[in-house]
Amino acid sequence: MRKITLGKTNITVNKNGFGALPIQRISDKDAVYLLHKAFDNGIDFYDTARYYTDSEEKLGLAFQDRRDKIFLASKTGAENTEDFWKDLETTLRNLKTDYLDIYQFHNTPFCPKPGDGSGLYEAMEKAKEQGKIRHIAITNHRLAVAREAVESGLYDTLQFPFSYLSSDQELELVKKCKAADMGFIAMKALAGGLINHSAAAYAYMLQFDNVLPIWGIQRETELDEFLSYQENEPVLDGELSAVIRRDQDELQGEFCRGCGYCMPCPAGIEINTCARMSLLIRRAPSEEQLTEKAQAMMKKTEDCLHCNACSKKCPYGLDTPALLERNYQDYKEILAGKEYE
Repeated sequence: MRKITLGKTNITVNKNGFGALPIQRISDKDAVYLLHKAFDNGIDFYDTARYYTDSEEKLGLAFQDRRDKIFLASKTGAENTEDFWKDLETTLRNLKTDYLDIYQFHNTPFCPKPGDGSGLYEAMEKAKEQGKIRHIAITNHRLAVAREAVESGLYDTLQFPFSYLSSDQELELVKKCKAADMGFIAMKALAGGLINHSAAAYAYMLQFDNVLPIWGIQRETELDEFLSYQENEPVLDGELSAVIRRDQDELQGEFCRGCGYCMPCPAGIEINTCARMSLLIRRAPSEEQLTEKAQAMMKKTEDCLHCNACSKKCPYGLDTPALLERNYQDYKEILAGKEYE
């Protein structure tokens, strides 16, 4: 079972991290079962957030009697110190613990620093002095903010999207973190579900001894896949390299990652699904994508106001209204009988 140390934190954990966002979609009973199975098979790093509805509470139910055997990371999206302390106390209560191993600023539009006027970094420092958190960290989707966080020397870990679809800029960010002895936690290692070959994704991640992927897990079958790789590691051979090259040719560039930071839409469009329907319907085919409900969701894109609020909020700088239009046109053609598989 391969281990990884998160930079200067000296936190050493299983190379398989558990991303706990998806467990908000399943029952308490199913979530506890899944989390216990992960733990029993050596997974000891769990990442959640105040933003993920009841994910924290489910982790608390599962691990209140095993707290000293795991590492917990959570996040706050607070924009002021009052909300910071409310978030932290709620998170600790939900997780049934008195401390977090890692506490992260959640995709902030800027890099919090001492003296910047927000008081957020100072609140982190105070929480650390009180023993409520052990390491100060940050997550982001913006390269500029991520680079600033690394260069600041103020953070122990960075969580950032990283997969084999990442650009040279993201690869350089991984290298910067290693040079700074800063832990790198890889979110969206399956590119928001667009990568459908987990063995290729896992083999790719094994190349980076400073990167901890957190796989978003909701089903036991998904967990079983990643557990199987612990004892029988996939090798980045010719076959898997070909899978990666094919996906890179098809997906690298201008595509919606489904992060949802463009939401909510003033016209009520489910942007983070509609703007990538063409890819979803081909790479994760499901009858649900062609139901009357899905058709109504896609038709809603006709109500786009072209206000560009989504484009302004997109951390990847996408022309989201144009993406919506292209995906909707493709979807209509598929409904009319166009071959898409």
